[in-house]
Amino acid sequence: QVQLVESGGGLVQTGGSLRLSCAASGRTFSINSMGWFRRAPGKEREFVCSIDWRISDTACAASVKGRFTISRDNAKSMVYLQMNSLKSEDTAVYFCAADTAMGAFNNWGQGTQVTVSS
Repeated sequence: QVQLVESGGGLVQTGGSLRLSCAASGRTFSINSMGWFRRAPGKEREFVCSIDWRISDTACAASVKGRFTISRDNAKSMVYLQMNSLKSEDTAVYFCAADTAMGAFNNWGQGTQVTVSS
């Protein structure tokens, strides 16, 4: 099992920036990739960005591409989500997730709230 703790959420104005952090602990050697997901009020959880734990390949949803950047620090077992040019539709609870099962995100954090106000 991998334990994940997110931080960095908060209230920001439209056009502003936030950086989310996720600290991983436990069986971190088993991580294949990590990702960020979000759930907006009244909507299903959706994929935001992911990063391979070994070769740093990244992928992001079209809705955030060019505005959000995912990065990692393996030595610290940390993953980050830099969010720029935030929009009201980015308001959501953001979850960090780890894939230790070859393609399935099977470890989840508790989430951190991001609210973008106009």
